[in-house]
Amino acid sequence: MDRRKFIKATGKGIFGVSAATTMGFLNQNALAKTADDLFFKISLAEWSLHRTLFAGKLTNMMFPEKAKKDLGIHAVEYVNQFFKDRAEDEVYLKELKSRTEDLDVKNVLIMIDGEGHLADDDDKKRTKSIENHYKWVEAAKFLGCHSIRVNAYATSKDMEEGKAAAVDGLGRLTEFAQPYGINIIVENHGGFSSNGQWLSGVIKEVGQPTCGTLPDFGNFCIKRGADGCAEEYDRYKGVKELMPYAKGVSAKSIAFDADGNCVETDYKKMLKIVKKAGYTGHVGIESESKIDEEKAILLTKSLLEKVGKSLYK
Repeated sequence: MDRRKFIKATGKGIFGVSAATTMGFLNQNALAKTADDLFFKISLAEWSLHRTLFAGKLTNMMFPEKAKKDLGIHAVEYVNQFFKDRAEDEVYLKELKSRTEDLDVKNVLIMIDGEGHLADDDDKKRTKSIENHYKWVEAAKFLGCHSIRVNAYATSKDMEEGKAAAVDGLGRLTEFAQPYGINIIVENHGGFSSNGQWLSGVIKEVGQPTCGTLPDFGNFCIKRGADGCAEEYDRYKGVKELMPYAKGVSAKSIAFDADGNCVETDYKKMLKIVKKAGYTGHVGIESESKIDEEKAILLTKSLLEKVGKSLYK
């Protein structure tokens, strides 16, 4: 059986958290399943453990077990760079799928980076980027994911030219992915794509129900400068603009106050936007905190549960 047939057949800051406060979050409730009284489900983005993964202390194959047994999270979002040479490895994918089935962990999506620009203004480069994503569509299908997260970073400095390139690149990749039942979803991830109005306009123009967004609470830097972000789009406005097309949501967290609240984002305000859009899917924890990675994940999880319960009614 060739690879494609195999895939189709088998695929049927502030960091001042006191020790006492931290321990209050890292109790047995933090390791429990997501409560039934949330309007969304919680998943874990693999990037939240990127330092551990890059250090070789964790592998992609071990990630689902880590998520469930140590962090109490039963759904995972992979990052392709942690198994970048395995997209076409049938033995590897079969083992990964088997492990998640045994663990009863749901594979939600794969985040794709490093495969070229889908909104490249060079036609040949854009076509190559589209084709580079094919193998990840097939891998996602096999693993039982519903989507691959892609980037729509435009190489053109002109917004309209960038939009035209993005519509073409996303549209063609979406057409390829449709027979596999895989959604192509775009994250606000720098440049024009961090402009909620621009990105929502791109998705609207693609006009396919399987092409959508993955709004990230924090990736709204349009232009970077020497000292950080030089131009930032309003994150609440941006998420509101992207939510009508959302097939995933990324709960970014960087810093926490002494009460376990996210410093840079008002989670209650943000989750109200998510709820108002009628979204009930997975909200993926994607922590980029400088504190201990597992601690940051559990703090974010506790925050999502606390705020989510308050908004349940």
